Amino acid sequence: MRKRARQAITMAMAGTTLVAAAATAADASVIPQAPSSAPLSRTAPAASPDTAFPIPADLVTLGAAFNAALRTAYAETKKAASLPSGVSTATSFWDAETASGRPMRYRTVASPYWPLGTKVRITYKGKSAIGVVEDFGPAEWAVAQHDIPAIVDLSEKMMADLTGVASNTVHVRFQVLKWGKGGVYRRSGTGYDLAMGHR
Repeated sequence: MRKRARQAITMAMAGTTLVAAAATAADASVIPQAPSSAPLSRTAPAASPDTAFPIPADLVTLGAAFNAALRTAYAETKKAASLPSGVSTATSFWDAETASGRPMRYRTVASPYWPLGTKVRITYKGKSAIGVVEDFGPAEWAVAQHDIPAIVDLSEKMMADLTGVASNTVHVRFQVLKWGKGGVYRRSGTGYDLAMGHR
């Protein structure tokens, strides 16, 4: 999501450059008049709408696209900033079935606090994977026994990919990318504030 916001901002900046270049070209196309022999007035007459330099339609379109890109970038940045992120302990698991009804797979992660279907990025020592909450866990006692609450359980395949060991317990950085619309196992408990981004 932040990547899309950066792309929108880059596009908006490119639009600004094009608008400035077009405006400069338009100014350069105006041919100065030869000086008149009439006496100079102390105040220059204000340009009327009829005599003002008309704005080309393509510049108007470009300006509208620029404004739209800025609005999109602002909305994406604001949305990304409102989603939880932080450092958590991650454990690993592998079950034949998940709470979502989907079969266990590489992208399956579990959380007691995030709704089923939530998309989350997990990063360990610079390496990242994106998982989808399809199961509930760890249990309350398992969450609480770590120095940083274990609010996320990774599939053994994802854990092996990130750390080299399938059955592991490590500190990871998490970033919720999109909320799911499924059920939630618990709405309070150890690590709830961390999972929801409450500081």
